[in-house]
Amino acid sequence: MNEPIQEKAPKPPGLLPKHVQSWLILGLAVLMIVIMWLTGGKKDGADVSEDSKKGEYIFAKDKVPKWFGPDPLQKMLTAARDSKQFYYIDSDLKFNTPQLNIVIDRDKAQQLGISMQDAANTLSIMLGGGYLNFFNLEGRSYKVIPQVADQYRASGDQLQQYYIRTGDGTMVPMSTIAHIEKSVVPDKLNQFQQLNSATISGFGGMPMGQAVDFMNQKAKEIFPPGFTVNYAADTRQYVQEGSSFVLVFFFAIVAIFLVLAAQFESWRDPFVILTSVPLAICGALIPIAMGAATINIYTWVGLVTLVGLISKHGILMVDFANKMQEHEGMGKRQAIEHAAAVRLRPILMTTAAMVLGVMPLLIASGAGATSRRDIGIVISAGMTIGTLFTLFVVPTMYTFFARSHNEGTAKQKA
Repeated sequence: MNEPIQEKAPKPPGLLPKHVQSWLILGLAVLMIVIMWLTGGKKDGADVSEDSKKGEYIFAKDKVPKWFGPDPLQKMLTAARDSKQFYYIDSDLKFNTPQLNIVIDRDKAQQLGISMQDAANTLSIMLGGGYLNFFNLEGRSYKVIPQVADQYRASGDQLQQYYIRTGDGTMVPMSTIAHIEKSVVPDKLNQFQQLNSATISGFGGMPMGQAVDFMNQKAKEIFPPGFTVNYAADTRQYVQEGSSFVLVFFFAIVAIFLVLAAQFESWRDPFVILTSVPLAICGALIPIAMGAATINIYTWVGLVTLVGLISKHGILMVDFANKMQEHEGMGKRQAIEHAAAVRLRPILMTTAAMVLGVMPLLIASGAGATSRRDIGIVISAGMTIGTLFTLFVVPTMYTFFARSHNEGTAKQKA
């Protein structure tokens, strides 16, 4: 009695030897990882704060003729406070220092033969407080300071009573050629990137992206032409690195895809494995959409970590199904159903271990608790929801797209 003998047919040769294909794919994967590191590693001097909702908003002006006054700044602060979306908001620019400006009528001064240097020297001597020389008195040295007594320079109106010598030698009061203008100026003038600037610092209950959009919209409505807007602290990091993290996330998926392609020597199997990634990402975004966390650097780190974690489930099922086809002669559907049943326990254990492992992050308190909680929420929600869908979606995708590994089984021999 003859028993059927099964022989595994040789795989058709590819364009390149297998070892060349594997090294080529691994080289591309290493290249993508290097590009990802170079793209995401630039911090541009931004500091990572404990709370992702803090930020600083800076607007600057390139020139300061008469400055811009407190009106645009106060309008900006008033609009932010009226929105009821900020717990606290204030600016470092305070217009609380009174200043007196002596404005000289140049035409009158010229008619009287008084030059600008004469007027400046007169005011400098009376108000400057500089010393001319020293004199000795009872063994001690004292400075000689020509200056008006305190009671005669206590108010701005007294400045107009000082006398100045005209061209013909007569003395006239300063009020003849000058008048006093009162103004209020900042107590200090800060600069940002070599431009005079004002920094608005705030803390609110809204996501940082929404706060940045709100401030940008109000800046367009309130600020006159010539003003520029920039960012500092966490806001600067969010604006500059928000787009780069999207690129990092894309490169992470590409790098994982290339590594899996080298491991399975196939372009289809990595595609089937990575179909679980969008499901896990959607699961991670659910608590973010519900307000449990915000999109920030910590949630991006959690999403990138989630890609590698959820891919392991697909690897367990696809690898086992391929072996069932090769060694047991099963069809694709029968192999993936058997693989899903056998690998169910390791998949659930991996998910449970990871979710329980991030529980300390979810219940963290104290300094840095918000950042750790964001990472824990993304990983736990993504792993839980992603695993539930992976058990059904990956087998379905494997049935439609995976390559058959038992096409070369030999026919029965008599």
